[in-house]
Amino acid sequence: MESPDLSDDPGVHRGFICASFNQDTTSLSVGTKTGYRLFSVTAVDKLDCIHEGVECPDVYIVERLFSSSLVVVVSLSMPRRMNVYHFKKGTEICNYSYSNNILSVRLNRQRLVVCLEESIYIHNIKDMKLLKTLLNTPTNPSGLCALSINHGNSFLAYPGSATMGEITVYDANNLSTVTLIQAHDSPLAALTFNASGTKLASASEKGTVIRVFSIPEGQKLFEFRRGMKRYVSISSLSFSADAQFLCASSNTETVHIFKLEQHSPSQEEESPTWSAYVGKMFTAASTYLPTQVSDMMNQDRAFATVRLNMFGLKNICALATIQKLPRLLVASSDGYLYIYNVDPQDGGECVLVQKHRLFESNEEQGDQKEEENPEDVPPQPASQTYAATVALPTTAPSSTTLMGYSEDGGAQKGEVIPEHEFAEGPVCLDDENEFPPVGNQNN
Repeated sequence: MESPDLSDDPGVHRGFICASFNQDTTSLSVGTKTGYRLFSVTAVDKLDCIHEGVECPDVYIVERLFSSSLVVVVSLSMPRRMNVYHFKKGTEICNYSYSNNILSVRLNRQRLVVCLEESIYIHNIKDMKLLKTLLNTPTNPSGLCALSINHGNSFLAYPGSATMGEITVYDANNLSTVTLIQAHDSPLAALTFNASGTKLASASEKGTVIRVFSIPEGQKLFEFRRGMKRYVSISSLSFSADAQFLCASSNTETVHIFKLEQHSPSQEEESPTWSAYVGKMFTAASTYLPTQVSDMMNQDRAFATVRLNMFGLKNICALATIQKLPRLLVASSDGYLYIYNVDPQDGGECVLVQKHRLFESNEEQGDQKEEENPEDVPPQPASQTYAATVALPTTAPSSTTLMGYSEDGGAQKGEVIPEHEFAEGPVCLDDENEFPPVGNQNN
């Protein structure tokens, strides 16, 4: 959820800019006006802030690699520059600058993907080498893309059209296009892979229908109807770890959870209930109706729902197993994390069990005092850790001149801190016990 313009919306917390869950939903990253925060979400009753980074203000992208110490940060003050930190050591691993503003960053244990409006950069995460640049991709103003967290396939999905809901699936390991999926009639609004990278869920800008496709084949497996009355803006899609459930949040007050189950004809015959009879009647009737109507009749509805106490605020949702029970997590731009219980058998309305503040109450008071007593503080010069300034003008550096360009597509590698332990060899992604090194794979 990269939302740098949220501060003008009523109900949005003053310090909030963006939020994202890590790949296995054990951690929540929050970009703030003063930097970023990392929270552990492995318990229901407490929300531990495990790190607060203040290296740069106004962070609108922050992505953590699983439970490792590697975190990627992009600031509004330098929107073309990506910083990679080892937050436990408090050091910068490296930085890269690009030819335009960074709109999103995705990562797994093998690849780091940077998405600009009309190009995508694929890095080897172990040494941050730029492997491939996808130039002249369809205009993608929101930076929509999804990367499989399974580094064994590293499938990348992004819009294949700016006017229709076409999905390009790309193999970021072998650096080749896998398939094109005609998913929706309208432009895409949301994409996500399941944990193994074998399923891809999508939603269009209309937000009424969510579809799930098999990967790499691109065959439609499921079709869910989120609603019929109004078009909405889907803000996030997320599978459960076992890919049995899919949740979707939007700018409405409702979060939907869908169950991915195939309806077996034999089960309907064994239980000749009234609902099964009516279902058969609808199926039979749908063969004589227009395609749009028959498709609507065959679409599954939500298995479970959550009614939020907010409307119109951006949020992200995720399904996780916390303390051995299935939960729905909703991180909202109002500055709270909401945790709900999910009934995996009967579904229905989910129950709110905990609500955590992402900001302390005294921070809000501090913001108000700063407004009442503004001080004329001279701006601090931006730290310069870019490499190879010889290609740049001799004028004073700024975020507009330090855009970086090279023949391989516009990414310019920043300076790796010389004294850093990662400077000579491949990037060690984490401390010893949390993330063992991943060896080179021949794909």
